[in-house]
Amino acid sequence: MRLSMPASSPDAGRRTPEARRLRLRRAARLQQQRDFMRVRQRGQRLALGCLIANWHSLPEGARPRLGVVTSRKIGGAVVRSRARRLLRESFRQHQNEFTQPVELVLVARNSIAGRNFAEVEKDFLTTLRRAGLLKND
Repeated sequence: MRLSMPASSPDAGRRTPEARRLRLRRAARLQQQRDFMRVRQRGQRLALGCLIANWHSLPEGARPRLGVVTSRKIGGAVVRSRARRLLRESFRQHQNEFTQPVELVLVARNSIAGRNFAEVEKDFLTTLRRAGLLKND
C-alpha cells in the first residue's frame, strides 16, 4: 500500500508528479516494461560515474519523463530507495534544462551506494551534458 504525502508536508510541492514518472505498477506492468525496453533498446545510452543514462526523444511539446532502475546488486532496500530518491531529485531540479523532451531511464550502478546528493547530481549533469541533452549554461 502506498501512502500519499499530505498537502501540508514541506516536500509536497517538490516531488516529481506521478504522471512524469515511468514506473512499474501491477495494472500496467506489461506496457510500462515495454516503455522501459523501448527506451533501452531504441534509444541512446551513456554510462558515466554512478549511473547509466538511456534516453529516447519525444515529440516537441511533450514533457520529459523519468524511469529509474536499481538492481539488488547495489545493496538492500534502503540503499536502493536512497539511490532512486537521489536520481529522481537530480532529474526534478534540472528537468527544465533539457534541450528537447526525452524519456530518460537511469540505471544506478554499484558506486552510487554511499554517495551524497552533490556527487550524484554532478554525475547526472556531467552525463547529460556529454549526451547533449542539457542547454548550455
